[in-house]
Amino acid sequence: VVSTQSTGKIAYIVFSGITWLDFIGVYDPISRLKSLNYVPDLSWDICSFEETEVKDSFGLEIKPTKIKPNLSVYDVLIVPGGLGTRKLILDADFIGWLKTAAPVKYKASVCTGSLLLGAAGFLNERNATTHFQEYDTLRPYCKQVLSNRIVQDQDIITAGAVSSSIDLGLFLCTLWAGREAEQVIRKKMDYNG
Repeated sequence: VVSTQSTGKIAYIVFSGITWLDFIGVYDPISRLKSLNYVPDLSWDICSFEETEVKDSFGLEIKPTKIKPNLSVYDVLIVPGGLGTRKLILDADFIGWLKTAAPVKYKASVCTGSLLLGAAGFLNERNATTHFQEYDTLRPYCKQVLSNRIVQDQDIITAGAVSSSIDLGLFLCTLWAGREAEQVIRKKMDYNG
């Protein structure tokens, strides 16, 4: 079991054009680390760069808990994907904000969230993955694009397309609380993936 000091505070990044399953799929198993008392001091913020209301492409809305916090104070950064990432990789202000996460111990992404990690320079000389239709878009940002559902390269952990968000959540459960905790959480979710 990893101490809670190394995984104590998570920043989930949200933005307009997000794919909510990318966020919820990783959020659900991780939230169970706290509710099942595996990592009781675990906490998180849902962070937006400037939006007080974030909508996906279909209008489903979630309100962030923090607007433009200094990301360096977190232990973990989790960046979901979605169509909104295509504009954000070109948004210098947004990418500048993401770069404040440079000292964060773990940086993770789901789907095209890896494009944002790449645009911020976090994937330089690292292996990574993304949505299979965006492999070519990711290539300039990283050492090598892999087709695995989960790719860990040191402190960077990237997940493939949408449903791999659940796999990423369970992977992080194993990393932070061990295989037994991950198996309990997997069973409670009735997930056989």
